[in-house]
Amino acid sequence: MRSLLFFLCLSAGVSAPALADLELAKSKNCMTCHAVDKKVIGPSFKDVAAKYKDDAGAVDKLATKILKGGSGVWGPVPMPANTQVSEADAKKLAAWVLQAK
Repeated sequence: MRSLLFFLCLSAGVSAPALADLELAKSKNCMTCHAVDKKVIGPSFKDVAAKYKDDAGAVDKLATKILKGGSGVWGPVPMPANTQVSEADAKKLAAWVLQAK
């Protein structure tokens, strides 16, 4: 459980940038604990996007969470820090998660 994760739920309509970000998420082991549309160990990305939809600072908040980890927002299971993720990649991943619908 070392990473923020993303689910491998692709369709024919996925654009190249979305696919690239999914590939980044997979490469950073995000999919171990997260999925696009269902709770795994951590919340679904759709739930994260819904929670932060009106938060103008959400990309920075989530990027920090990706990098440093955290606990208490989604229940008792803490999210560990992700030292394998750069700050630029954390922001890219956070922006991608916030687009989940």
